[in-house]
Amino acid sequence: MELRARGWWLLCAAAVLAACARGDLASKSRSCSEVRQIYGAKGFSLSDVPQAEISGEHLRVCPQGYTCCTSEMEEKLANRSRAELEAALLDSGHALQTTLATQLQSFDDHFQHLLNESERALQDAFPGTLGELYAQSARAFRDLYAELRLYYRGANLHLEDTLAEFWARLLERLFRQLHPQLLLPDDYLDCLGKQADTLRPFGEAPRELRLRATRAFVAARAFVQGLGVAGDVVRKVAQVPLGPECTRAVMKLAYCAPCLGVPGARPCPDYCRNVLKGCLANQADLDAEWRNLLDSMVLITDKFWGPSGAESVIGNVHLWLAEAINALQDNKDILTAKVIQGCGNPKVNPQGSGPEEKWHPGKLVLQEKPPTGALEKLVSEAKVQLRDAQDFWISLPGVLCSEKLAMSSASDDRCWNGMAKGRYLPEVMGDGLANQINNPEVEVDITKPDMTVRQQIMQLKVMTNRLRGAYSGNDVDFQDASDDSSGSGSGDSCPDDLCDRRVSKKSSSSRTTLTHALPGLSEREGQKTAAASCPQPCVSLLLLLLALVLSAASPTWR
Repeated sequence: MELRARGWWLLCAAAVLAACARGDLASKSRSCSEVRQIYGAKGFSLSDVPQAEISGEHLRVCPQGYTCCTSEMEEKLANRSRAELEAALLDSGHALQTTLATQLQSFDDHFQHLLNESERALQDAFPGTLGELYAQSARAFRDLYAELRLYYRGANLHLEDTLAEFWARLLERLFRQLHPQLLLPDDYLDCLGKQADTLRPFGEAPRELRLRATRAFVAARAFVQGLGVAGDVVRKVAQVPLGPECTRAVMKLAYCAPCLGVPGARPCPDYCRNVLKGCLANQADLDAEWRNLLDSMVLITDKFWGPSGAESVIGNVHLWLAEAINALQDNKDILTAKVIQGCGNPKVNPQGSGPEEKWHPGKLVLQEKPPTGALEKLVSEAKVQLRDAQDFWISLPGVLCSEKLAMSSASDDRCWNGMAKGRYLPEVMGDGLANQINNPEVEVDITKPDMTVRQQIMQLKVMTNRLRGAYSGNDVDFQDASDDSSGSGSGDSCPDDLCDRRVSKKSSSSRTTLTHALPGLSEREGQKTAAASCPQPCVSLLLLLLALVLSAASPTWR
């Protein structure tokens, strides 16, 4: 027992000597000028800062050596470090949001322009050729374009039904105008509508427009909605507050070095990454579904080209309408005969005019406008930006360490490792919540995923499913999954072998990680932590330890 006690005291004495040699334990002669400069730059009162170092038993986050920081200073700096990291997250998210919003606006403007140009071409050509026949049906055409816009903007419309209703209304109006000398009651027009599929009064134009417009509008709408969902996810996740464990870890990372009088020490790269990987563990779990969404968005742009592509279809809706009117003009006599055969002879309208008075025999001759190349340029730029954004969530720790936290350029003996100037030896954790179970810097409860992040993961899954359906030409109903309970709050998203365990910290042979609650540390916890450290000046500690060692080595007299 005596030999064991002697060995312990000798080890402690050696540790103190080593610390003194490295300069980790400061002497009272060192001033607090660096802390005063930092503290004042943050807008705090310099009256809080002591003129010289004081004993650090009161510290709750920083190692408890001699310090230039009081309890009030430590708490203020902890709160400031959390606010600074949250602001950095908002800045990073805002930059990506701006990129996505710019893309959304550009694509939206282009698709709306295509549809507007199509309607304008119709309004320029149809009245002069069809005359009164168009004037009486103009509202049907305006309604069609209005509903196409509503559908593209995300209205709860079924595009095939919308087109079918348009053709039915148009047929009723045109047939009534073609035969003003006949009385056509509603039941006769109902009979006409039921025979429309067999009679095909507009030729192949309705079928062609339905097939092509469905694919084109579904692809364009899904892509633009994908941009909107991506931006919304970034906005909501960037606002997720940081927890108390993260606050302590970031405070220790950013401000404990100046508090302990370690001048010019910048955080070691791997130390900074471990802190932020722990703080942003939930955000990193977005990575898989985020990549799926962006990949699906890049893929759907293939549907913008070709005969059924958005470029060819959305800007040329009027061409199918013109083809339909021409087909009706060519077949009006055969159509009338077949309608009379199937629905009977209608009564004559004594006040009606002759059948040809409002019909202009001229045909609509319209040319398809060649692509301007604007969409191709937009897609090319979007692909680059979407691919650049794919690793946004898992790259955040490294980006913030480099750009916001003044991380050291190299991991060597001169960087701050959370305890002193020296190398940081623990390994860097993986990405995501499950990989933080042994994070040496941030205590993360992997069984409690953040609800907001889980909801946004579900939103990404739903939007990706919609894009994949759109790629196949299917209009998958868009759902709001924000209330979906799956994957949120219950811990279902973590592996079974990890969820059954509580969070534990991996002890590192390189150093002892001190963990303290902030605020609310109990007196007992504070005393235990203080007793585990060496808060006395180097000379006093050394003399005391040497005296105890000598005493333990002396023979015991009875």
